[in-house]
Amino acid sequence: MPIIDRALDRLADLIWTGRKVPLHFTAEYRTACFAAPLINKLIAENEDGATYRIALIPWHQAERPPLATYSGYVSRCQIDGPVQWANDRPVPLGGLIDCAGVTARLNPFEAASLHEKMRQANEAAIRAWARENDLHSRPSASERFDRRSADREAKAIIAAWAKRQVAPEAASARPANGGDCCPSQSADAPCNSCQKGMADD
Repeated sequence: MPIIDRALDRLADLIWTGRKVPLHFTAEYRTACFAAPLINKLIAENEDGATYRIALIPWHQAERPPLATYSGYVSRCQIDGPVQWANDRPVPLGGLIDCAGVTARLNPFEAASLHEKMRQANEAAIRAWARENDLHSRPSASERFDRRSADREAKAIIAAWAKRQVAPEAASARPANGGDCCPSQSADAPCNSCQKGMADD
């Protein structure tokens, strides 16, 4: 029963929280060479490990192994494997569409058609983004990079953005003489009058 299963899950969480559990697997050599690095990433107790585990939730929930999952804000579609071959054409076993008012299973060729449309849409969106943001003018980047340095830089960019979002709220909370304080100036920094007032405090 689902209620009993959930209760047992919670009990197991309470019992095993903070404990290390040994895992043992037996696999064919080539499979083990491929799977062992993935398992090590999945069980890492850090932000990376949590992110990998979250990314695999659709795999865990799906009845079939997903070949691809496409998600919008509310809607999603899934293309199901394993791939089958019809002459020289790869065909998924089926698919799923889940959106407002619709949950529908797709047959193999409906899923193949949807998969192709989604890939075309992704290709168009990627090329448009590269064009609109003038990425062709940038030097070619390597897919391999200094992870520690890149993460530090990315987190600094995020922190700076978050600070800029707070600044307008702080500016609007300050009392102003007769209305908005110097509305022509950017909300990212206090105006000259406000700076003088802060210096007098």
